[in-house]
Amino acid sequence: MEVVTKIAPIILALIMLGLGLGLKVEDFTRVLKSPKDFFLGFVSQLIILPLVAYLLIIILKTSSEIAIGVMIIAAAPGGVTSNILTKFANGDVALSITLTAIISLISIITVPLIIFTSADLFGITNISQNVSMTGIALKMFLVVTVPVILGMIIRKFAENFVNSKIQIFEKLNIVLFVIFFLAAFYEERESFIDFLMQAGFIALILNLTMMIIAYYIGKTFASGIKQQKCIALECGLQNGTLAIFVSTQIFGTDIVYITPAAAYALIMYITGFIFVFLLKKKV
Repeated sequence: MEVVTKIAPIILALIMLGLGLGLKVEDFTRVLKSPKDFFLGFVSQLIILPLVAYLLIIILKTSSEIAIGVMIIAAAPGGVTSNILTKFANGDVALSITLTAIISLISIITVPLIIFTSADLFGITNISQNVSMTGIALKMFLVVTVPVILGMIIRKFAENFVNSKIQIFEKLNIVLFVIFFLAAFYEERESFIDFLMQAGFIALILNLTMMIIAYYIGKTFASGIKQQKCIALECGLQNGTLAIFVSTQIFGTDIVYITPAAAYALIMYITGFIFVFLLKKKV
């Protein structure tokens, strides 16, 4: 996994830079105008998603290595893909951007906290002695928070140019992830399929279960159908690149810990587009 461990920080930083280019300060202050819908999405993604992942791990009696990998993807924030698919589904894009932005920024605290707590629960002991929650948070700050802030600064001083190229940046983010995924697959192609089959089932169940739960949470409590669509997609489309980056930082080149994130990232595009097709029928 030498190539993956080297390019993961670069690709993640570029993806987060692209996210920052699409943000304004208003995307953060919007929470004050519509707190209920934001709170629903925030709680669904940050609390309910990891809890559902943990329950599925217990029910399916998943091995500890796959289990911690599942918790890593469950702890990851949504990605730019959720914003794009929310747009395709005629959902609340502004809410989607706000959720992605804020949860991504606080992920430098929540992701290490969830992962290290999960490692204790599952009895994972092969975390490097040189790795700490603070160390992971600092590395995430450098490749997540700094590029987002830099992107926002660039947009502030070149807003017309950025606005004219925003669709290109969105497509570039998807291309970057595909390149990253193919590099990971090629480098570990001999063992990747076996691990993918081991992790694929729980990744699929987690993805579908959480989108359905979030959809009905939105249906019950959200302001309208647009917000309902947004919350469902935000909880089903996680930042796979960030999850893989964190996995490599904690467990090095051991592919078994990376596979759940890779499996989920692959599955979520398929289920996400199907979900969007079904959601577009609801106005």
